[in-house]
Amino acid sequence: MSTENPAGKTPARTKRADAQRNQQTLLAAAAEVFVTSGVDAPIRQIAARAGVGMGTIYRHFPTRADLVTAVYRHQIEECAEAGPRLLAAADSPFTALREWIDLFVGFLVTKHGLAGVLHSDSAGFETLHTYFLDRLLPVCTDLLGAAAHAGEIRSDIEAYELMRAVGNLCIGADNDPRYDARRLVELLITGLRGPV
Repeated sequence: MSTENPAGKTPARTKRADAQRNQQTLLAAAAEVFVTSGVDAPIRQIAARAGVGMGTIYRHFPTRADLVTAVYRHQIEECAEAGPRLLAAADSPFTALREWIDLFVGFLVTKHGLAGVLHSDSAGFETLHTYFLDRLLPVCTDLLGAAAHAGEIRSDIEAYELMRAVGNLCIGADNDPRYDARRLVELLITGLRGPV
């Protein structure tokens, strides 16, 4: 059966897949720019990184808040999907947890500035925060449970506590170039191996 319609054009389904890929490319480029230049980075910088025109970005994301929210949702999904994949592929559950926390730190570095961009939409911020917790707490819980079950970490650690601690350690990275959030998080993760 042919994949072309009688007019010789590719079906709309393929266009939607292309549009989806383009949107994912835009979101990845925006995330990279946010890390280096903050969420207030010029849209032209994001367009250049993605290799598209500014009109393409505005077509997908009419406002900066739309773009920022989409980037965070995209990153939340990447973190959520990475947990089970890392657990299946890593040498140990602790290694999977450590790698996942590293991804989580990368997400948190980008997350700073979200409240400012959404300052006029506190309901939108709350919705996104709820989505963040709903998607990532179960993943972190599974990783912690697997590592504790394997005897690699203490068994009294709650996912919310760990995620909150990592988040708090990432806050200082904005104001002090000498502040190394990843090093501090590594010390925290190493501390999980305390008395089992």
